[in-house]
Amino acid sequence: MARPVDKNVETRGASIDIEPYEVYAIRYARRDANRLEHFLLRDPHDGPMAMDYFVWAIVGGGGRGRTFVMDAGFGEEEAVTRKREYIRRPADGLRMIGIEAAAVEELIVSHLHYDHIGTWDDFPRARLHLQEREMHFATGSHMCRPLLRHSFTIDHIEGVVRALYDDRMNFIHGEAEIAPGISLHHVGGHTAGLQVARVWTRRGWLVLAADASHFYENFEQVAPYKTVFHVGDMLAGYGKLRELADAPDAIIPGHDPLVMQRYPAPSKELEGIVVRLDADPQG
Repeated sequence: MARPVDKNVETRGASIDIEPYEVYAIRYARRDANRLEHFLLRDPHDGPMAMDYFVWAIVGGGGRGRTFVMDAGFGEEEAVTRKREYIRRPADGLRMIGIEAAAVEELIVSHLHYDHIGTWDDFPRARLHLQEREMHFATGSHMCRPLLRHSFTIDHIEGVVRALYDDRMNFIHGEAEIAPGISLHHVGGHTAGLQVARVWTRRGWLVLAADASHFYENFEQVAPYKTVFHVGDMLAGYGKLRELADAPDAIIPGHDPLVMQRYPAPSKELEGIVVRLDADPQG
């Protein structure tokens, strides 16, 4: 079971006695879109605004410790159905940095939308870390409303239920430390049970925001995203991201193409595919 977050080790900006993790963003798909599709309030300055789709890897002890993957992305069939440009299967991107999805034992699930849990079956050994209220949301009365269930896919939800019955589920209730230097925090807003991950790195506390902030602009300009369950929670979540991270540039949004520009690739061969998020931002 996850243990409650130890507030004593979470002093903002302080050094703690935990070996820092390496953190990677792996891009697997993209979408051409415009600003009117992304922001809740109509933007008079509409224009193109593409989205990238990522999964994230947290590698402990300079690659010698435990490996956590955050989110599972979506597969080829979902890309066709939802008209997304598919670059590669998330498992193939993870393999490029030496991580075999079939061997991963820890899968953090930010929420249960199709683009975050879609290839769950590529991780047959993984324990899933999920907010219990997200399971309630995805299987409860709110899914009677087509508007709210649009971003969920029933086959994925069935897979998560199977993981539960296979004793592979670790339910989080609000906040929990799942390993030294990695804690999960409920934010909500985008979905009822959305959570973010806080990770200790060589540049301090970094927050993988997933869809708590799709773009930098969401939390920087307090501009809520259009797909939302609870607007108030989404707005409060932007403040929570700032509280959890040691600096604004240590907040990593879930879909912003700027992530690929602001952080370096771990090697020349991986440029445009993977970036290293625990490295200092570029420019």
